[in-house]
Amino acid sequence: MNSPQGPTPPQDLPDPDIEPPRRSWLPSLVWVIPLIAALIGVALVIKSVSGKGPTITISFVSAEGLEPGKTKVKYKDVDVGSVKTITLAKNHSHVSVEVQLTKEAEDFAVKGSRFWVVKPRVGASGVSGLSTLLSGAFIGVDPGRNEDTQKDFVGLETPPPITGDQKGHQFTLRGDSLGSIDIGSPIFYRRVQVGQVVGFSLDKDGTGVTMQVFVSAPFDQYVGTNTRWWHASGVDVRLDSSGFKLNTQSLATLIVGGLAFQGPPGQPPGAQAPNNMTFRLGSDQADAMRDPDGEPLRVVMNFNQSLRGLAVGAPIDFRGIVLGEVTAIGIDYDPKARNFKMPVTINIYPGRLSRRARGPVPEPGTAASHELLERLVKHGLRGQLRTGNLITSQLYIALDIFPKAAPATIDINQDPMELPTIPNSLDELQVQVADIAKKLDAVPFDQIGNNLNSALKNADQLFRRLDTEVVPEARDTLAAAKQTFGSAEATLQQDSPLQSDVHQALQELTRTLQSLNALSDYLERHPESLLRGKQGDKP
Repeated sequence: MNSPQGPTPPQDLPDPDIEPPRRSWLPSLVWVIPLIAALIGVALVIKSVSGKGPTITISFVSAEGLEPGKTKVKYKDVDVGSVKTITLAKNHSHVSVEVQLTKEAEDFAVKGSRFWVVKPRVGASGVSGLSTLLSGAFIGVDPGRNEDTQKDFVGLETPPPITGDQKGHQFTLRGDSLGSIDIGSPIFYRRVQVGQVVGFSLDKDGTGVTMQVFVSAPFDQYVGTNTRWWHASGVDVRLDSSGFKLNTQSLATLIVGGLAFQGPPGQPPGAQAPNNMTFRLGSDQADAMRDPDGEPLRVVMNFNQSLRGLAVGAPIDFRGIVLGEVTAIGIDYDPKARNFKMPVTINIYPGRLSRRARGPVPEPGTAASHELLERLVKHGLRGQLRTGNLITSQLYIALDIFPKAAPATIDINQDPMELPTIPNSLDELQVQVADIAKKLDAVPFDQIGNNLNSALKNADQLFRRLDTEVVPEARDTLAAAKQTFGSAEATLQQDSPLQSDVHQALQELTRTLQSLNALSDYLERHPESLLRGKQGDKP
């Protein structure tokens, strides 16, 4: 406080005790938050690194529908990876897609794994991938069953029809033609769809095709070692010498085709077929169900008539049993006869006849079978063209015994063996009609007509002469005869004298006969009257 006299002089104060601050071992709260953030970041990095699986590369023809960082890799609709980058190959032939798999999917990076792009598709097995219209395309995967790792894969352009987790058996079929079959075509057992075609390829020699089919469980148990397979594709319409045939398997086969299998009729089912067993594929059910024929016997027949209506594949019939089919039709010129002959090559399967024979039949190719064939030809075994269908005029070859055929022989050692032929009845009738026409053509119809005209003129003259000369005389004769008949009629009338005289004479004759009859009766009773006379009469 200031006094009126002036400021008060300062007093001396004691010095304060200054103590140094205590140092804490805990950091400042300012550093806690960044430290926690760093720890979380490290944890996320560790989790991200530890959650990543292997990186693989998949080659596709095109990257249609794929986008880096967006397209996922899915297995059973579960994300197992994603597309990182897409690069074009140096030769521009394909694209390389780098895929980052998850830790759980590291066992997908092995040999045998298959990858494909899932997008909307329309195929033989139906419509697939419709869900990708909204979500976008993704890469599907079918994990392999191998333990060897692999980093580079070639992607499939179409989804595999069968994945590794499907149960069943795979089989191989060998046929002459692919028909309307495609990957995914259905397989039927008794018209029930039980599998599908998974692949096909052309044989190296180009003589047929090989197909891989898959039959799902539990239907694979119906595939036995003796199972028959055939084409059931679409509508099978056939118009041949056997008539009109229409066979269909199901409505689905009308569009996409298909295959069918079944055990042979009348035979017990065989043991279940092992995986990848090979079967023969028939062209139709009849072809598949036919028993094995064995080695065919090549035979040629020479015909001297038109082969119109005969086609390759036409049956060889022996009294209702089909023994083979026509394999080739040709034409040869015979310089000696100066005529053409039509050779027809056929395959005959003797086993078809021996299977139906009740008695013992010699084995084909043996001396006994050759002797039997020679004996049959000697007794009239011939080949004959016959009409199998009147509507289409299709022909077939019939083998039969013709006892009245001209003698012929056969050379067993000739290859192909030549079997004699005989014209059919229609051809013989045509020849006979031609002969009759030739004979009729030789008849002198002009001369006969002239002679007939002369005869008619002479007859006309004769009739005129009769009318002028004979008829008047005949008229006079008839008048005289009429007069004579009139006189006779008058004489024979009932009241004529002649009639009266005749009547009296007949009455007298009747009385005389009655007297003689009485005398005869008396003499029969009294024969002694001839000597003594009639009793009662005096001598």
